[in-house]
Amino acid sequence: MSPEQPARRSAPTRRGVLKGVGAGAFAAASLGVLPLFSTPDRTQNPNTCTTRDLSNVDHSLDVSNWPIYIDQDTKKRQSTMTDFEKRYGINVTYNEDVNDNVEFFGKVVNQLGSCQTTKRDLFVLTDWMAARMIKMGWIQKHDPGSVPNLDKNLLSSLRHVNWDPKREYSAPWQSGFAGIAYNKKLVKQEVRTVDELLTRSDLRGRVTLLAEMPDTMGLVLLSDGKDPSSFSNSDFEQGVEKVKKARDSGQIRAFTGNEYVNDLLAGNVLACFAWSGDVASYSNIEFVVPEEGMMIWSDNMLIPNLAAHKANAEKWINYYYEPAVAAQLAAYVNYVCPVEGAQQAMEKIDKSLVDNPLIFPTPDYLKQTHSFMGMTEPQVRLFEGEFNDVAGA
Repeated sequence: MSPEQPARRSAPTRRGVLKGVGAGAFAAASLGVLPLFSTPDRTQNPNTCTTRDLSNVDHSLDVSNWPIYIDQDTKKRQSTMTDFEKRYGINVTYNEDVNDNVEFFGKVVNQLGSCQTTKRDLFVLTDWMAARMIKMGWIQKHDPGSVPNLDKNLLSSLRHVNWDPKREYSAPWQSGFAGIAYNKKLVKQEVRTVDELLTRSDLRGRVTLLAEMPDTMGLVLLSDGKDPSSFSNSDFEQGVEKVKKARDSGQIRAFTGNEYVNDLLAGNVLACFAWSGDVASYSNIEFVVPEEGMMIWSDNMLIPNLAAHKANAEKWINYYYEPAVAAQLAAYVNYVCPVEGAQQAMEKIDKSLVDNPLIFPTPDYLKQTHSFMGMTEPQVRLFEGEFNDVAGA
């Protein structure tokens, strides 16, 4: 490692449920909180559910993010967060308490749903959960004048999501892909399609799928020739039946969060649905774009209602959309960097990552990606319930 290169994480990163938590616990958590979410009186108006912004008199910021999702101070280089604190004189309380989208929802639903403070100024959630919270009126708009770097430097491919078409409420922290990974030392024939993963006899019993419904079902929908960004209830049911058939045949070992990586490295799992950043650093693991295409997602910075330090949160967002800052962060986490110009800035940090498509995908690479549709609350309850009947069984 060169003196200028930041230490890189060597263990599975933040996607999915906590390491060691199984699909059964995930399913129980999902079903336990979803009914609460659909209660009509939990909808808020972010224009009236407000509080005084204390940023000018209280130089602090409370952030909730996923574990192992930000670079760390080393003897040779200070972290981006330390640099932010020194530059702006803001004391950051950084919490790694977003272990799963549904679990985190359970922590804040009662406060957000009744116009009470979560005591957080900013948190980071995946597209589908960000969409749900925005639709419920729980998230504030950015002040455009306070986040000029977001408008200037956000990748064009991430600008117009259907649940926040002008990116007024959300700012991608990192993005990534859901596709197929396999242990290339143990699997002689490359796994190229979802159907192969679900049916090949040489993989039987040593396949895992992801416990996060949009990623697994998005890939399955693609394998059926459906569009994950716009599908019917019957399309989804057909996909669930395909997964159930593979599970009942003994093809699928488990539905997991990112703990699949250890089993993949050890050979307990031969092939699986995988998140790109989890496997980018391992020479024995091959990440494959399925022939049908792959899913793309973002984890998004959101400012909740009643955040007491909104202006400080906007400084944080604007700071992380500086190309040099974004490059330093991307070199550590190895996910897709959402910031235009960071690829050029990476030349000074780690040249080996400059052309890595899992961090800086080309336009042709991005053409293979698909997004999961923004769901209504009845759809969330229906689809999560049907999926968890299979994944949690």
